[in-house]
Amino acid sequence: MSVFYDLGLKAIKTFDPEKAHGAAIKALKLGLGPKAETSFPELATEIAGLKLPNPVGLAAGFDKDAEVIDPMLAAGFGFVEAGSVTPLPQDGNPKPRLFRLDEDQGVINRMGFNNRGLEAFKQHLQARKGNPGIVGANLGANKLSTDKTADYVTGLNALWGLPDYFTINISSPNTPGLRDLQAADALEDLLDRVQEARMALTGDAPSLPIFLKVAPDLDFAQIARITELSRTYGMSGIIVSNTTIARPESLESLYKHEPGGLSGGPLMKSSTQILREFYMASEGRIPLIGVGGIASGADAYEKIKAGAQAVQLYSAMVFKGPQLAETICQDLVKLVKADGYDNISQAVGVAS
Repeated sequence: MSVFYDLGLKAIKTFDPEKAHGAAIKALKLGLGPKAETSFPELATEIAGLKLPNPVGLAAGFDKDAEVIDPMLAAGFGFVEAGSVTPLPQDGNPKPRLFRLDEDQGVINRMGFNNRGLEAFKQHLQARKGNPGIVGANLGANKLSTDKTADYVTGLNALWGLPDYFTINISSPNTPGLRDLQAADALEDLLDRVQEARMALTGDAPSLPIFLKVAPDLDFAQIARITELSRTYGMSGIIVSNTTIARPESLESLYKHEPGGLSGGPLMKSSTQILREFYMASEGRIPLIGVGGIASGADAYEKIKAGAQAVQLYSAMVFKGPQLAETICQDLVKLVKADGYDNISQAVGVAS
């Protein structure tokens, strides 16, 4: 199976990037994905009440419509985040909108929340209800929405009780006005309305965890304010971070000037620094999930030592395939043992 899968991966990488992604989703739906070990005693992790067999998660963007959650869990991911999903279906931005930066091991996308909407997403979650594994729903806002905050409330109401956690994604650079929700007044209004919706849905029962996903293009004053508001309004944690609009001078690829969000290897350093600043701003009192540039166990471990309790990846799979999750977990076990820890939780924040 692994030889067949490796050959298929090489073939898919010759396609246009968006067609390659579509082919990978189809292959996974047919059961052609890798099968890997998921549980490692040294990597067992709890974040915001979620018990993870390992802290390596699949970031949103890969499985926009919640079609291949179980194949990706089977590939070794400790948790899978599907989406981003918007209330109404939308086609996203004009093509081409996805670019591989092979020389830089990076990706630029300007997809624009292309997805089939809440109803299709909900049906897919309902179809797998009762299956094992921790699953998140990443919520977005429609491009033409006049009240983007209302779109997040709509998502919570429509999907409540189906995923294990939610992510409020206000960090994509490809939906006009979305990142404006990170500004203090707009963010306070958003979190207030999310909290109100959550209270109406839960009553006296415990709430499902709700995370806030932010951009890497923030200064420390913004980081401190986002952290303060997240704690004030009871957010379960912060996901740091989404793609960047910055373009490092080190980029070599032909596509380096394409508009959109940059992810993958070039994002590792800056996103880890932002993560470290969130950890310092919160004094370690709000759970963090580290995202951006992870392509190895060493990368994942660096995020954890910077303050992340769990990590997510996506772009590195463009170059290394979904079997990467198992490889990273195996490397993390070695790194944890080499540092004399019994569990990876002991390494959280030691380098911040």
